[in-house]
Amino acid sequence: MRRFPPERIVCLTEETVETLYLLGAEARIVGVSGYAVRPPRVRREKPRVAAFTSADIPKILALEPDLVLTFSDLQADIAAELIRNGVAVMAYNQRDIAGILAMIRHLGTMVGRGVLAARLADGYRARLDAIARSNEGRKRPVVYFEEWDEPMISGIRWVSELIEIAGGREAFPQQTLQDAARDRIVSSDQVIAAAPDVILASWCGKKVRPEKIAARPGWDAIPAVRNGRITEIKSPLILQPGPAALTDGLDAILAALAQAADSG
Repeated sequence: MRRFPPERIVCLTEETVETLYLLGAEARIVGVSGYAVRPPRVRREKPRVAAFTSADIPKILALEPDLVLTFSDLQADIAAELIRNGVAVMAYNQRDIAGILAMIRHLGTMVGRGVLAARLADGYRARLDAIARSNEGRKRPVVYFEEWDEPMISGIRWVSELIEIAGGREAFPQQTLQDAARDRIVSSDQVIAAAPDVILASWCGKKVRPEKIAARPGWDAIPAVRNGRITEIKSPLILQPGPAALTDGLDAILAALAQAADSG
């Protein structure tokens, strides 16, 4: 790392971008992922240098970053190439709410905003705890979260935790413990047997088609399908393990569950 705290940062995933903006450190960002949309002005202000599993290495190197932020094994090849070119890389791998809060604190410390980051993380934790307490003792609808449709992939851990906080009951609690998407594949028969009261879907950037979900063979027996309780949650709100999921993503889950309760 050329300078500490780093002054020129490239963010290859959404959540670090949003976190740096929330910490007032957006001036340090010199390049972002094409998927970065929060806050909306980031698309006007910052050059796009990567997708998710691919990146324009020469373009990143031309920006002379002090630090590149990556996420998970899916960006390991990008990270390795940058490291071979002498770039400092921080690879986060948070898969649950505790990990998201730890990422916020760690990133804040790295950019000299540790106190503000701690305050931000504490605020999120306090709201999550308050919402969880408000749902204690209430009847919990079974919720199936679909991250992809072909094959059907159930929700990752932070999504499952948010469903439980919002007052739902995860349909596939064992699968959510698996980090890799391939280990969270479920069959149609499994979903039918789970009989979810609510179906939430976010197909990694692809538009969700509730009518296609409802038309799957045998799914007319599922309470969520029978009662029209299929809701899309936009990917930037729920599938990035950062502030968006803890705020607008959670709010979207709460709204879907409230609608289900009102109608049932």
